[in-house]
Amino acid sequence: MSIASKYGYTPDKEAIARRLERIAGGLEEIANEELYKKCFGIMDQTTLANDDTPASVKAMIEKVNGLAVAYPDWPLPASCCVYPNFASIVAETRQDPALHVTCVAGCFPTSQSFLEVKLHEIELAVRGGADEIDIVLALNSFLAGDYEKAGAEIKAARACIDKVAAELGRPVILKVILETGLLQTPENIADASFLAMENGADFIKTSTGKVKVNATPLAAYVMCESIKKYYEATGKKVGFKAAGGIASALDAVCYWTIGQTVLGEEWMNKTLFRFGVSSLANKLLSAVEQKTVTYF
Repeated sequence: MSIASKYGYTPDKEAIARRLERIAGGLEEIANEELYKKCFGIMDQTTLANDDTPASVKAMIEKVNGLAVAYPDWPLPASCCVYPNFASIVAETRQDPALHVTCVAGCFPTSQSFLEVKLHEIELAVRGGADEIDIVLALNSFLAGDYEKAGAEIKAARACIDKVAAELGRPVILKVILETGLLQTPENIADASFLAMENGADFIKTSTGKVKVNATPLAAYVMCESIKKYYEATGKKVGFKAAGGIASALDAVCYWTIGQTVLGEEWMNKTLFRFGVSSLANKLLSAVEQKTVTYF
């Protein structure tokens, strides 16, 4: 029995395809300045490049700090997402604690290592200042059918985060990246979604941005339907994060509309809905300013 079936959920691919077609056909009609700014405010502004340096990460955070002057009518991004070794730079450079420090950890992007190594990196990231930790589902277990082991790794990460967070006296969010492009089927995406939620994920996230196929509207729709079913069964609201390949303002509007359609307006805030992006900020600024903006 699949995990999703416990919650009475089986992805209806034909129905989802019809709904996504309707959404795609109406994007330009609903896109407007207010919505672009809402999308901006739920971004995890991200740099996960091989050539990131302390100076380049600090420069990105200083750009975020300068938004209040350069674009006073725009919100802050929800967070800045970096590798764990840069957590302290983000924490020390940000001017507003509302800008969270997000770190990919647990041997991102493959999750191919020993659990002890993953947990130690997670602990170091939290101690370095991370408010949010994004880990990757252990596909080496999940794709082999060992859901118990894959779930146990998430549960261990949750316990590690909670222990250190309690010691430091602050909450820390756990996001679990499913890497939906490698899961391949809606059924696998649904099972991975429920597995992550059952084992303590505060958010489920589509992708690392490091594989051939990253976020897709189909994967997002299945994940959001899974979140809704999980909420109906447990009363727990789990967040959704789309990441990887969200390169245009209309891409953002598409994922926003999926979330609003499936989950409702109560999910459409930075507490429960995020974009993981590296280039979207400039695209949203450009769409509103109606000229090419290269602020970041």
